[in-house]
Amino acid sequence: MQTFLVGGAVRDQLLGLEVVERDWVVVGSTPEAMEAAGYRAVGRDFPVFLHPDTHEEYALARTERKTAPGYRGFTVHAAPDVTLEEDLERRDLTINAIAQTAEGAIIDPFNGSADLQNKILRHVSPAFAEDPVRILRVARFAARFANHGFRIAPETQQMMQQMVDSGEADALVPERVWKEMEKAFGYDSPQVFIKTLRDTGVLKVILPEVDALFGVPQPATYHAEGDSAVHTLMVIEEAAKLAQHRSKNSASEIVFAALCHDLGKALTPQENWPSHHDHENLGVPAVTALCDRLRVPNSFRNLALKSCRYHLHCHRAKELKATTMVKTLSGLDALRKPQQFEEFLLVCEADARGRIPSVTDYPQAESMKKAAQAVREVDAGAISASADDKSKISDLIYNARVKAVKQACGR
Repeated sequence: MQTFLVGGAVRDQLLGLEVVERDWVVVGSTPEAMEAAGYRAVGRDFPVFLHPDTHEEYALARTERKTAPGYRGFTVHAAPDVTLEEDLERRDLTINAIAQTAEGAIIDPFNGSADLQNKILRHVSPAFAEDPVRILRVARFAARFANHGFRIAPETQQMMQQMVDSGEADALVPERVWKEMEKAFGYDSPQVFIKTLRDTGVLKVILPEVDALFGVPQPATYHAEGDSAVHTLMVIEEAAKLAQHRSKNSASEIVFAALCHDLGKALTPQENWPSHHDHENLGVPAVTALCDRLRVPNSFRNLALKSCRYHLHCHRAKELKATTMVKTLSGLDALRKPQQFEEFLLVCEADARGRIPSVTDYPQAESMKKAAQAVREVDAGAISASADDKSKISDLIYNARVKAVKQACGR
């Protein structure tokens, strides 16, 4: 039995990056021997075990044979006679097919170290084409390492496009699509993820609502960048910058909402283009359909829907009537969900920054915060307790909030 450190831990170590988690491959063992040694079996599709002390994952060396479409269409062979090189050969990219011995020696049968030095994302073998999830993984790695100068090898790009053309990408399942998207949206360059999906043709398969934005014009006065999709890519890039000090989950929520905020522009009447009147309302069903299809978590869904519906209200915050402001804050659930409200404001600021001409200041966010604070200070409990006619409590609270916003914001 031999144990090797593999995959991302070796890759990130060689890149001088922080190693977040470590994965191991075990050669020359069996499930029975692993469990006898105290390891706990956790793998559903192939033999994976948790170390009794560190709880890190140890997978038996394995090979895979394609038997059906999709990422589950494989027969796995894990046995003591499977070699380390055979295990590494089934991996996606050469930079992820490097192993390290307990003594620190590097084992690199597919020249991943050279590709790390040359900043190239290259597939290991033709078996890459058997798993459509790898298209998304390469796009995610392109986003993760964009700031390090990595690029996709032309032959890998071509293989990804061929996989889409052959229909292999049609077998992608929502859970795996969302898992890769959520990770990509937590990186510094999520726009590279979307652009890579577009370049390979898979964007139309998994995110047709976003793909539809390409070629949709916008008014040059506010959007000299022209294309609605170009604007969206700029917005998610700015969203990632604004969210860089937030948690990974919060950053991903903000970027996803930024991606969805203008989906309605592909649904406005073409005879009115480049104008997109009411696109914020037209986009709501599109966001809902996207979230339903990919089974997007509720926190992501809620922020995306609110950002789509209300981003223009935020841009006009200084002009809104007090009545409209109170209704908007209610629609945003700003009092009960202050963190989501903060995230919404960042999405709107990213929208303002992600265009030509861009903005360097976004005072509308402060206007929204000031109004929200005024509404928050209205004592709804006291109003309810003192109301003679209980049927009018809602109106009394609403009127008090409108008055508070008028006073606080000079409306």
